[in-house]
Amino acid sequence: MTGEAAPSSPPDGGELHDVPVVAVDCNGADMGPAEVAAGAALAASQGARVILFGPAAELGEAGPGVEIVDAPISIAKESDPAKAVRANPQASIVLAARAVAEGRAQALVCAGGTGAAVAAGTFNIKRDHGIYRPALAIPLPVPRHPVTLLDVGANAEARREHLVQFAFMGAALSRIVLGVERPRVGLLSNGEEEARGGSLIIETGAELRKRAGEGIEAFDFVGNVEGGDLVSGRADVVVTDGLTGNISLKLMEGVSQTILGAIRDAAESSARGKVGGLLLKGSLKGLRDEIDPEASGGAYLLGLRRLGVVPHGRFGRRGFAQAILRASLGASEDLVGQTHLALSQAGALRRSPASAPDASLRR
Repeated sequence: MTGEAAPSSPPDGGELHDVPVVAVDCNGADMGPAEVAAGAALAASQGARVILFGPAAELGEAGPGVEIVDAPISIAKESDPAKAVRANPQASIVLAARAVAEGRAQALVCAGGTGAAVAAGTFNIKRDHGIYRPALAIPLPVPRHPVTLLDVGANAEARREHLVQFAFMGAALSRIVLGVERPRVGLLSNGEEEARGGSLIIETGAELRKRAGEGIEAFDFVGNVEGGDLVSGRADVVVTDGLTGNISLKLMEGVSQTILGAIRDAAESSARGKVGGLLLKGSLKGLRDEIDPEASGGAYLLGLRRLGVVPHGRFGRRGFAQAILRASLGASEDLVGQTHLALSQAGALRRSPASAPDASLRR
């Protein structure tokens, strides 16, 4: 372990000891641990404090604000994440999650597999009191109007009470991290009518409408929303189960990449296209930056006793830096505490949390 050097100035201009420490699992990224370490250096240059867990030989020297813990064992690609977490206590993601659980860090960033992050977080950091299931929430890169979608993969199946809690989690994230003063929450369905969707959607919608009638303080419930509303701006937060959310997310990512590729090919197909491409270069760059998934830092792992952020494995250093900075911001603004308070005030916390691990981790 190398010594830690303080960054020159905290992100908020406050005292250094007030800046949260972010534990980062460096294994599993497509470009390798060194790219994650480069992202950590970028984040540290903006005031973040980071502990890197990964193969020290590949991470280089620890710069200001960065500490390195040699942890070469990776379980990012294991087919059974829960089993791998239990069997490999020295794995980088387990050590990073343990650092958060023990208070040596206040937030977790995992550059590897989502399953490993959920399992390590649930077993070590543990679910927050009264939370049924953790959820993965991601701010979709929608031009001019980011939309938070959850769950996008932590739970393939969900019940009514899970989705109700997801609504409060997503609203807190939208308010605290994205700056939406009073988020509008919608329930993803195949039609706007109250009777549309399966029993899960109908029951959850009825529960959220009931709470809206009682005066929810945390958000406004706008009812059912359709797939097109993920990009229309009708809702700031869209709630669904992890299977539907993950499919929706991957579809949006695939379509956006295909369209950008088609625009690029058209611009390069002829001399006239190349001239037009040059004229539009500045505008297209702005659009590309606006819909860049790296700008959001990845998905937020909500429902644990501390915040987690899971960037996509294909991210480069800019995306990993953004993930670390967003995790630091969420910890400093007490996203977990504010979410728990909103759930408590609404009477939406589980009264007697089960001691057994989530069923989703056994799949």
